[in-house]
Amino acid sequence: MKHDTIVNQPVIEADRFVLRPLRRSDQGLIDHYASDRQLARMTVSIPHPLPPGATDAFISRALADDRIADVWAIDGVKDGAAELMGVISLDRVDDGKSEIGYWVAPPFWNTGVASEAVRTVIAANPLQSDTMFACVFQDNPASARVLTNAGFQYLGDAETFSVARNALVPTWTYSLKLD
Repeated sequence: MKHDTIVNQPVIEADRFVLRPLRRSDQGLIDHYASDRQLARMTVSIPHPLPPGATDAFISRALADDRIADVWAIDGVKDGAAELMGVISLDRVDDGKSEIGYWVAPPFWNTGVASEAVRTVIAANPLQSDTMFACVFQDNPASARVLTNAGFQYLGDAETFSVARNALVPTWTYSLKLD
């Protein structure tokens, strides 16, 4: 039996949910949601089909002392919603720089969960970043709106490899200067 590691990562309160460190018990819901082809295709790193052990490895990386990203579960239990509505992360990319990434489970698409989670992480700024970056696939305008509505500025076009698509995918890149 694997036990949860206690990570040095804050719990961040939002209006409708809390952002909390991942737990081993999140594996079933992450497996369920990340197995959705439409969700996986809008991410860089979720393979489709989701292979056995992928979620366990993801959670282990998120709980590691030497992790390069802080990962939070979007947990709606406090508001009577699901224990896991999605995931949001901040990757350390350089001194004072981080990259935000997120996915929301399909039952919660178009409910404002992504927007609230992104705004909450920006306000908390748990890594004390002076700049946050983000990129989204160009065929995912909903995620682009989440970023621009949160104050991110368009930097330019690029390409990034999508594991689920097994291809390079055109992206829009954004940044947000923080005080």
